[in-house]
Amino acid sequence: MTKISLSQNAIYSGNLILVNREYPVFREPCIKSLEPINDRNSDVLTETRVATILQYLISDMNCEETIIATSGFRSKAEQTQIYHSSLAENGADFTTKYVAVPNHSEHQTGLAVDLALNQPDIDQLRPYFPYTGECETFRNKATQFGFIERYPRGKENITGIAHEPWHFRYVGVPHSCIMQEMGLTLEEYLLLLKDYPYGAEPFRYDFDGSVIEINYLPAADDITLFEMEADFPYSVSGDNMNGFIVTKWRSRE
Repeated sequence: MTKISLSQNAIYSGNLILVNREYPVFREPCIKSLEPINDRNSDVLTETRVATILQYLISDMNCEETIIATSGFRSKAEQTQIYHSSLAENGADFTTKYVAVPNHSEHQTGLAVDLALNQPDIDQLRPYFPYTGECETFRNKATQFGFIERYPRGKENITGIAHEPWHFRYVGVPHSCIMQEMGLTLEEYLLLLKDYPYGAEPFRYDFDGSVIEINYLPAADDITLFEMEADFPYSVSGDNMNGFIVTKWRSRE
């Protein structure tokens, strides 16, 4: 067994952190950890791992000319400017639906990206990304690359944001696949995993020849300690609330 220790601040980082109206961004990524989506979208940045995977997905679909990124990482200052500009131009009702309050935007994490069908006069706040053609093909393939459509229709009362077909969030596989199959938002998924505390029976999911085991680990007041079998790959993500998601890959054999 290998002993793992996690600092209390580690709950604020990882692919599964929840940022919404209730849970703010604890810290923004440093500029050195960000990079452009691709040459065509050189001014749209995300965390390096997100940009790399999104590049693979776009290249795999050969859709560089038809699907473009319109927004990635935003600093708190940029989010504040967008928020107040929308209030002035669109009013409070529209802004509440489509623009997150500063420090409560996923764009400040570097894990989110807005996409658009490439056409003239793209709306920067509500880019057109339909459920047809290459956009729908992209949406279906994105799950296999670790992305979810973060704000689906019918879940507005849970996410606190209106339906946004253009907004994608990286959570990593297999979590993206599980959420897609179960029809869960990130809020619902993290709540579900709390029913599988570390040390008890895990949430199990068959994925690509492996059995994935997922548990929720509450954070201690200072250092969180747990043990892991040395022979199994694993990952740990904070949830930006009060704990960690521990994911283990086991051979089906």
